[in-house]
Amino acid sequence: MSRKINIAAIQMDANPASISDRLQRAERLVVQAVQTGAQLVVLPEIFNTGYGYTDENFYRAEPITGQTVTWLKEMAIQHHIHLAGSLMLLDEPEIYNALLLFAPDGRMWRYDKNYPWGWERGYFRGKKGITVAKTELGDIGLMICWDVAHPHLWRQYAGQIDLMIVSSCPPDVTNPTFVFPKGKQVTFDDFGKVGTSLKGSGRLLFGEMVNQQTAWLGVPAIQTVGTGHIRTAIPSGLLSLLSYIPVAPKLVKHLPQANNMQLKCGFVQGCKIVDGWGEVQTELEQVQGETYTIAEVTIPDKKPRPNSPQPKSLLPKIAYFSSDILLPLLMLPVYHRGRYQVFGKKTTPRPYIWRFVTIISIFLFCLWLTAYFRGHQKSAQQ
Repeated sequence: MSRKINIAAIQMDANPASISDRLQRAERLVVQAVQTGAQLVVLPEIFNTGYGYTDENFYRAEPITGQTVTWLKEMAIQHHIHLAGSLMLLDEPEIYNALLLFAPDGRMWRYDKNYPWGWERGYFRGKKGITVAKTELGDIGLMICWDVAHPHLWRQYAGQIDLMIVSSCPPDVTNPTFVFPKGKQVTFDDFGKVGTSLKGSGRLLFGEMVNQQTAWLGVPAIQTVGTGHIRTAIPSGLLSLLSYIPVAPKLVKHLPQANNMQLKCGFVQGCKIVDGWGEVQTELEQVQGETYTIAEVTIPDKKPRPNSPQPKSLLPKIAYFSSDILLPLLMLPVYHRGRYQVFGKKTTPRPYIWRFVTIISIFLFCLWLTAYFRGHQKSAQQ
């Protein structure tokens, strides 16, 4: 027979703060959720540090025996709940963005983010594969943030799970403001057709696309996000901006200051619980700030299998090229350099290799953009 369980999604301010401070705030919210009957509680992505593109991330990565993992395990045992949250995990010689799920008896399941988004690749690497946690609540699938944009990951979970967990903290990089040292500001409106095609797609991804994929799987899903507004440096700002010059030539005047530009944005709404039909049962607004939401969901007696074609991605192809290929390639030197400075791991390839890779990447990006928009123009004319 089907079962009903209470699950809670926690929304936390994403501005960086000390680990001790953020764990205290997380504990307050977890306890409140437990007091209202939650059996499963999910925290946002990198809930223990907050979100930013800074070399401080290398110093805040923790081993599996560290403060945050110990806290997650103790909270699950103490409150007799299943508790999930993601952190930058130091698994030497690499750093991963790991989503950990703890059971009341201390058992742990781990899922590593498959696709670090764009600039995130400067601070942790990806690791392919899914995780199905076989818990007392049912078999639970795990994903992190930008991973949900990849239909093939949803497809691997089809018929395998009773419930999906998505731990996210997506800054709204599809509605950004880039701030330069003398106060000049640039938005996606200045990025030509590329900016137009990407603008607002974050809400589409963590809104309707997640709902569609959830309905296709036929199981409930719980998704967390961050909240607030951040202002953060951009790693390799010059190369990042340079890659868009071919489609937005007027940005060339900002190149001398590009390495000192900062990103200013809010976060994408999407802290919610969705039922197995893709209907949102409860969702927090960004203006509600740091809080939680809870809902009762039904776990089917048998694992449902999709009986229709999988919905296609709602995002433009350029979002994948930029987020999965171009920016991650540009971020590899940042990751290797930071890891060497902090941990002394001598894995940084020679500089000329990175220069070659960067030039080729930008060249290919320009060719792809040209072909992409020519195709769109032909389609519009027809």
